[in-house]
Amino acid sequence: MPRARYKTVVDRFAADIASGALPPGTRLPTHRHLAEQEGLALVTASRVYAELEAMGLISGETGRGTFVRETALPLGHGVDQQAAAVGVLDLNFNYPALPGQAELLRTGLRQLALSGDLEALLRYQPHAGRSHERTCFARHLTERGLAVEAEEVLIVSGAQHALAATVLALLKPGDVVAVDALTYSGFKVVAEAHRLELVAIPITDHGPDLEGLEQLCRRRRIKAVYTMPTLHNPMGWVMDLPWRERLVSMARDHRLLLIEDAAYAFLADHPPAPLKTLAPDLTVYVSGFSKNIATGLRVGYVVAPLKWVPALERAIRATTWNTPGVMTALVCGWIDDGTVRRLEAQKREDAKARQRLARQVLDGLNIVSHPASYFLWLPLPEEVRADQVAMALLSANVSVSTAEPFAVSGIVPHAIRLALGSLERDALEVALHKVRQVIAGFAY
Repeated sequence: MPRARYKTVVDRFAADIASGALPPGTRLPTHRHLAEQEGLALVTASRVYAELEAMGLISGETGRGTFVRETALPLGHGVDQQAAAVGVLDLNFNYPALPGQAELLRTGLRQLALSGDLEALLRYQPHAGRSHERTCFARHLTERGLAVEAEEVLIVSGAQHALAATVLALLKPGDVVAVDALTYSGFKVVAEAHRLELVAIPITDHGPDLEGLEQLCRRRRIKAVYTMPTLHNPMGWVMDLPWRERLVSMARDHRLLLIEDAAYAFLADHPPAPLKTLAPDLTVYVSGFSKNIATGLRVGYVVAPLKWVPALERAIRATTWNTPGVMTALVCGWIDDGTVRRLEAQKREDAKARQRLARQVLDGLNIVSHPASYFLWLPLPEEVRADQVAMALLSANVSVSTAEPFAVSGIVPHAIRLALGSLERDALEVALHKVRQVIAGFAY
């Protein structure tokens, strides 16, 4: 059977990209121009580019054209590439820690070892957590402004597990979930694993566009909305009360489940009421203790209406059976003695100091962030490509995330996300200066 001629064109482009004859960033001919050059039908020329894009060699960008990708940069480079190599300055993944936290763990383990309840921690726990621990978590949330009952709280293995359990319990494969056009990459992973269809809520400079969500709801049967109204990742938004009230009104009108992710909410001073407070019957509230205590502490929680608790318990049983008793007991001890409250206050100040440093070093660049956030979003100048910046920084031993892991729509902006919480301050300043130098080198 003769080989289709367009395949030869695909192979020639692939070879030229591999050899460097077409270097990263090269703008390729338009589909129409390619068709004329190669004597192909327009639909066939489009197929050439589709195959090259599927191979990860090029990217088509609305309003800009078709470009050769930086193939040395892993596809989907971002927070899923967690482990930075030795010697690499990590601005990619956030694991904020304060001096003395290791000693805090030693002390907590000693106290736990002396407790009379130690043997009970070695046995299976109830799927949603032991009653007194759920009461402890409920008290913690109530003190932070979210009044809940212990029966509504389910203890899980971190906020990511909370998202997975919520999806497994309350959604079905094929369900349509509306998410911001730029959203937390971990929810994209959960959605893919559970075969959900994600549709993008348009975003503005100030946050998700609820008029765009309203239009989506009129066109599609939206089952749920995943949202981060307080300290959005990656944009740092804290949505005001009127925005939240309007979203709740829309959820009632269209019978939407609201999944409220509050992983970074502790960093915001006096934010508006959570969606869970405004719509307790429609909202599942998820968070954990990875950011406010330590990322290795895989303890989190789901707060849900009582009608959904049995389904969530089944999802926990199906995935982890229960949260490890030792870690949950440690967290409860630190809640009760005020350690969690102190760490949150210290990390808010630490994040503010890192934001001030970043704004000082990156002065003049377009920065999108919250003044108490552990990350910032850096849209790049019009002529600068994100994949080339990320690769150049990786060559300079700095790891950053491009927009690709966060993007839901087909339009991936040329921007990078900088995680500020993983490096010592001096190393962070060095890394930020390298970011500025690399961007300047591409811009001029």
